[in-house]
Amino acid sequence: MGFVVNKRGFLAPLPPLVLALLFVQRFTVVVSALNYTNHRQVSSMRLERIQRHLDKINKPPVMTIESPDGDIIDCVHKRKQPALDHPLLKNHKIQLRSERTKKSNEAEGVRGSWQMWHRNGTRCPQGTVPIRRSAVHDVLRAKSLFDFGKKQQRSISLARHIDAPDVVSGNGHEHAIAYTGSSQEVYGAKATINVWGPPIQVVNEFSLSQIWILSGSFDGSDLNSIEAGWQVSPELYGDSRPRLFTYWTSDSYQATGCYNLLCAGFVQTHSRIAIGAAISPVSSYTGNQYDISILIWKDPKLGNWWMSFGDNTLVGYWPAELFTHLAEHATMVEWGGEVVNSRANGKHTSTQMGSGHFAEDGFGKASYFRNLEIVDSDNSLSSARSISTLAENTNCYNIQSSYSNEWGTNFYYGGPGNNPRCP
Repeated sequence: MGFVVNKRGFLAPLPPLVLALLFVQRFTVVVSALNYTNHRQVSSMRLERIQRHLDKINKPPVMTIESPDGDIIDCVHKRKQPALDHPLLKNHKIQLRSERTKKSNEAEGVRGSWQMWHRNGTRCPQGTVPIRRSAVHDVLRAKSLFDFGKKQQRSISLARHIDAPDVVSGNGHEHAIAYTGSSQEVYGAKATINVWGPPIQVVNEFSLSQIWILSGSFDGSDLNSIEAGWQVSPELYGDSRPRLFTYWTSDSYQATGCYNLLCAGFVQTHSRIAIGAAISPVSSYTGNQYDISILIWKDPKLGNWWMSFGDNTLVGYWPAELFTHLAEHATMVEWGGEVVNSRANGKHTSTQMGSGHFAEDGFGKASYFRNLEIVDSDNSLSSARSISTLAENTNCYNIQSSYSNEWGTNFYYGGPGNNPRCP
């Protein structure tokens, strides 16, 4: 059977005449994003492989919601979600709640961001979870079906300070981050993250701001990482909107893990938060500032790593079975920004980090993380007082940390990328 991509992103059966032509030729699929058009020859066989993969991750919905931004949100019964396809979770009993960490005080003068698909007032029914539907064109923007929904493997960066994290830099990734020491036992972290919509120069680049929960070795194949924040990624989402995202890996980004719910792993429990959905509204230069709060912590009884969003709304969790080192605890936390610098035209990318302005520009101009906290072995939150900062190229993106009574441990970060000092 042959198929063709229709406007909703599904594959429909081809007419017999077209089927006959496919015996001697392939057809063209046009992928557009960021004023980027790629005419790719895609065979019927490849499209069938893609559709089989999409059938695995796009579960039959109880109800479907069309978002104003074009997203399709499927309300899927919680027992039918992709996570439970994982071989280690076949008999998994969904945990509905966790021992909660205490709330932190919210700062004044800023506003919380929510999700765009809420605007029409429709909600997923109780007992279901909202999942952003993936389409054929989403997969075709990736390098391959295997690469769809995955980060590149971390490369080892040389000339690091002895206790600095080996973040990705050798394969075109650049950072401006704060981090804890690597010798302590950590059971979670929290931050409130300023939300912007940084422009992306090339479709396969991204800009993100996130929390990393880490354990294992940076120079081996056993790094465990749990990640959450917001990102702009035209390749993954097909647009330039900032979106709530999660990620996990238990083998240094090699074969395990993925973004959001694009593979089996993360168990979603809440019916109003769609991972991968656009965040709205976003901050504007010298205008209103919007931010999101993310808390990740290890449940002391069952060992699952929970995530909450906003005002302590439980989104879901990464089951302990997914990990090796993180099955016990984390050894390092990182907070901050990351971009991909592909040097597509022989120059440093103009993809922006954060607001696109350097840290010294301050509130309303530079992006920030505030109220950085860590979770200790007693499941209590405390301010992350002893942090270090790192930026590979401060002429492109930088970071400045501080402390105040209202914002606790905080930092401004970001930059424009390409400029006269960052050629």
